[in-house]
Amino acid sequence: MVTTVVFDADETLVDLRPAVTSALVAVLAEMRRLTPAAREVTLAELESDWSAVFADLAAEPVTRIRRAALARSLSRVGLAGELDRIAEIFFARRFAATRPFADTLPALAALRRSYALGFATNGNSRPDRCGLSAQFSFEIYAHVGGVPKKPAPGFFGAVLSAAGTTPGAAVHVGDSPEHDVRAAQAAGLRAVWLNRAGLPRPAGLRPDAEIRSLAELPSLLAAWH
Repeated sequence: MVTTVVFDADETLVDLRPAVTSALVAVLAEMRRLTPAAREVTLAELESDWSAVFADLAAEPVTRIRRAALARSLSRVGLAGELDRIAEIFFARRFAATRPFADTLPALAALRRSYALGFATNGNSRPDRCGLSAQFSFEIYAHVGGVPKKPAPGFFGAVLSAAGTTPGAAVHVGDSPEHDVRAAQAAGLRAVWLNRAGLPRPAGLRPDAEIRSLAELPSLLAAWH
């Protein structure tokens, strides 16, 4: 019997991409204010700097990865010394602009009547900074308290420990085939793939269920009882 539903954060509950874009727009505006050379820098180049550093730093905290990406962006125009201040601008705007998806709060309200709800993320989204305060029974963050990043089994071990439950009683919901489906299943949890964009299912991926919206989740879980 399912007693606990655990959610990934970014791109599952939280519409992160518009917030990141807004933050990079603010960063680019400040770069252009500081130096005329930044007028030649594009938003697409700032976005690409994340991809350029991510592969080497994937196991690191997301805040460190973002700072490395910003450092790369600033080095384009000789502004490396401005990293701390530019990072403050980025993170302030990123959190101010972060909102849950429209289907998030109604789904959580419906599920809370029957299940303990958990928030578990590799990233730096926090419920109280993205419109989700007081929604969860427990929260798990990679790199806090020795918790490793997904897809490490230890991440899901921390989830189950915080929930006080067994793998068979927990369902993990998320958008990543690797981190939220395969890794959760490998740890013994059932996994629901939230495929908002209707992407083709990756080869060999066998989620316990696939949904396009969180609005589908309450009836799906009810049918499992």
